[in-house]
Amino acid sequence: MEIIQIVGLGIVGMIMSVVLKEYKSELAVQLSLVVGLIIFTLMLAKISVIINVLKKLAVSAQLDMVYFQTILKIIGIAYIAEFGAQICRDAGEGIIATKIEFAAKLLIMVLGIPIMLAILESVMQLLP
Repeated sequence: MEIIQIVGLGIVGMIMSVVLKEYKSELAVQLSLVVGLIIFTLMLAKISVIINVLKKLAVSAQLDMVYFQTILKIIGIAYIAEFGAQICRDAGEGIIATKIEFAAKLLIMVLGIPIMLAILESVMQLLP
């Protein structure tokens, strides 16, 4: 089970980070970053499987691929921003984490405008 390996890696990383904080806090932050990146890298293959399945569903549903790609970009922005913000919080930089989240929300809104307009146009066509 991969989750056991991931949790094990996380726990070992956490223990090492706690021990390192007492001696060199900057190394503890770097260790946390490396452990987080390793876990993220381990999940990249799973993410590509999910994206491929979603692409097949979008094609079979005859969904416009522009909208599908936009939704994938929005999901990617959300996950990457969350990952970056959590790293900043772990390093004690809550203000930077908040700014990352703010920027991600704005980017998501900008990317979502064409989808919102398409939905609005569809609704207006349904109304008499």
